[in-house]
This record gives sequence, structure tokens and C-alpha cells, in this order.
Amino acid sequence: MGSIELARSVARSSGAARSRRRPLGRLAARGGLYALLILGGLVMLFPFAWMVSTSFKPDRELFVTPPQLIPAPFTPENYARVAETFPLARFMLNSLIVAAISASAQILTSAMAAYGFARLRFRGRDALFLVYLATLMVPLQVTIVPLFVEMRVLGLVNTYPALILPTIASAFGTFMLRQAILSLPRELDEAAFIDGASHWTVFRRIVLPLSRPALAAFGIFAFMASWNSFLWPLVVISSQDLMTLPVGLSNLHGRYETAWNLVMAGATISVIPIMAVYAVAQKHVIRGVALSGLKG
Repeated sequence: MGSIELARSVARSSGAARSRRRPLGRLAARGGLYALLILGGLVMLFPFAWMVSTSFKPDRELFVTPPQLIPAPFTPENYARVAETFPLARFMLNSLIVAAISASAQILTSAMAAYGFARLRFRGRDALFLVYLATLMVPLQVTIVPLFVEMRVLGLVNTYPALILPTIASAFGTFMLRQAILSLPRELDEAAFIDGASHWTVFRRIVLPLSRPALAAFGIFAFMASWNSFLWPLVVISSQDLMTLPVGLSNLHGRYETAWNLVMAGATISVIPIMAVYAVAQKHVIRGVALSGLKG
């Protein structure tokens, strides 16, 4: 009996030791994961930090060895020089107008197309949807010449419509919102149809309100893409009064020499609005992606 009791006590003590080791192991694993995430975040933030740092450096400190992250002396006059050199307010207003109209149009057209692909039944629906998605693999460089010829024939070169019209539809937005609509229960649509509602009523009163997170997330993506667009505005716009911010800031690059502190100051200015929009709508982005692109 004594040996049995001794074995039981040894088993209990070893079990208690294992139970104490488990929380320590979990804590160590979680700490390692957090350390890895912090390291990854620092690596991704370093280019942005270097851009901001360079924007506050004087000309003579741009290429010193070893490079210094903290500018010395601190030169905020670079931003004033950029503002004096180019009409930044006009560039930002042009970008805001184009991005806001383009994002709004993409939300509307993508939502209607997504409802059709998700809720309407017609012959060739799935094949048509696949063909539409295949356009995502066609880069802008392939279509830029036909687009320019089309704008020239329509007499829209160097106008706001030339900047906006090619971007009013989005295959990515249609896919994202279709996935969000597919996650909604069809019983809501059927109940509305029984009450005499039409497809337009279901779309406007049921689908759109329930898809608000996905709509907000896609709206932010579309706004950011339009705000950062460079190639198409560079091709279709020649007047400085219509230049968007990325195209206007590209003029900071000299033909033989480039003042990189001014370039970085302009780049910092262009990033601030996007950061503000994303910071305000971060929750909508997370919910929208969770309810749309990752399901269905």
C-alpha cells in the first residue's frame, strides 16, 4: 500500500509540474509571436520613417555617411519650398475631386453588378463572371493606348471626365461585393418578394444596408487607388491646372539633379490624407474584408 500511495503522490506532483509548465510555454510562445510581429511592423514602417526624416533634412545632409535617421539640423522649410514651387492646393483638390467621384461611381456600378451575379439567375452567368474577373489580369499598360484614342475621339483629353470615366467600373469591386452579398441569407430576399418587393427594392432596402461594411471597405480601396494613380493621369493630362497630386509631384524630379528632400516632403504630403482616411475607417476595412473576400 505504501508503494501505491508513493506512486500516486509522484504522479500528482508530476502532473502539477506539467500544468505549471503549460502556461509558461504558452506565455513564451505568445511573447515570441508578439516580438516577431513587432519586428515585422518596424521593418515595414522603416521606409516611411526614412521618407519623413529625409523630408526634414537640408541639402548637404542627404548623402552623408553613415546615414542619419534623425535630421540634424531639422529643416521644415522644405515643405514651404515645395508649396512655393508648385500649386499643391490645386493638385490636392484635383486628386480629391477625381478620387471621390471615381470611388462613388465604382461603389454604385460594382454593387449593382455584384447583386446581379449573386442573386439573379440567367444563362451564362458564371461564365460571364469568370470572363469579367479575367480582366483583372490585363494590366493598364495594355489598354492605355486604346483608352487614349477613345478619349481623343470623344474630345475629352485634358479634362476631368478623361480622368474619371475609365475608372467607374471595377472587376475587383464586383468580386468583393458579390462575396459579401452571397453571405447574406436569401430568406430576407424571399420574404421581401412575397410582400411584393422588386429586385430594385430588395437591392436598395435590404442588400445595400446589410453590405455596408463591405461597401465602406471597397470605397476606401477605390479612393486610395484613384488617389495614388499616376500613369493614366500622366498620359491624358497636360495642363497644370488639372494635374493630380502624384503627377504634379513628379515634376520635383529634375532633369540632371533631384532634390530628394523636396521629393520626400511632397511624398509625405500625399500620404497624409490616405493615412487619415484609413485611420478613421480601419474598422470598416477589417469588417468588410472579413465579410466579403474571405467567404463564399
